[in-house]
Amino acid sequence: MSTSQKYTLGFSSCPNDTFIFDAMVHGKIDTEGLTFQIFMEDVEKLNQRAIKNQLDISKLSYHAMAHLIGDYLILDAGSALGKGCGPLLISEKEYEDDKKVRQHLSVAIPGKYTTANLLLSLFAPEMKNKTELLFSDIEDAVLNHQFDTGLIIHENRFTYQDRGLKKIVDLGEFWEKTTGLPIPLGCIAVNKRISSENQRRINRVLRRSVEYAFLHPESSSPYVRQHAVEMEFHIVKQHIDLYVNAFTASLGAEGREAVKSLFFKAEKMGVVQLPDSDFFAPCD
Repeated sequence: MSTSQKYTLGFSSCPNDTFIFDAMVHGKIDTEGLTFQIFMEDVEKLNQRAIKNQLDISKLSYHAMAHLIGDYLILDAGSALGKGCGPLLISEKEYEDDKKVRQHLSVAIPGKYTTANLLLSLFAPEMKNKTELLFSDIEDAVLNHQFDTGLIIHENRFTYQDRGLKKIVDLGEFWEKTTGLPIPLGCIAVNKRISSENQRRINRVLRRSVEYAFLHPESSSPYVRQHAVEMEFHIVKQHIDLYVNAFTASLGAEGREAVKSLFFKAEKMGVVQLPDSDFFAPCD
């Protein structure tokens, strides 16, 4: 019989997170005695919490995770990773596809440690005039001419065109053409202070929660809608369909290869210095 254990758990209010975590935080599956104190915040705030080593388990941007391998490991379950789901660089005006033009453009980004910002650095290292904003404020900031361009994530990829904004580049497409791999956006990380036995236990419970969500999508609907009240139903569904997939149940070999590729590219750029240790938590 599993012993009871309570852990701090951070994830965002985005539909893909509430969808996959609903069953485990509401006891709809066997949690093997685990209970959770929930911190629901924007992913960049969660990145910052993890940098301060404040959480036991947390949703993190893969960019942030590359900086945190000394303290955290990546769970096999829970990742947002796939194809056709990358961040977009958008603007109100048309801009020439030229490095000399891009180096003079200002850009609003959804956080220093977001994977979106890392991908932008890989695509256009010359774009250095960056300002951090809450992801949901970026479209308005571009429309109000506070910035030339904006780097959008989450549900904004479904709404920007309706507001008269234009895509400069799909950074997910850039990644896929460059590497042939799915783009690793976010992961669920577990603190290294937790025993390997309990890391396995946490991963089992999370995988069970993801599988339950796939089998019973209607069950999570009230929890998802509770935290997406300003989002239209069809956008909620698009959001979940885009960011929750087979990689969310298990990274598998291809998912792990994609993560390693992102980390090694970040290291080559001088963005991070990777320790000589494994990136992934043990799993059954």
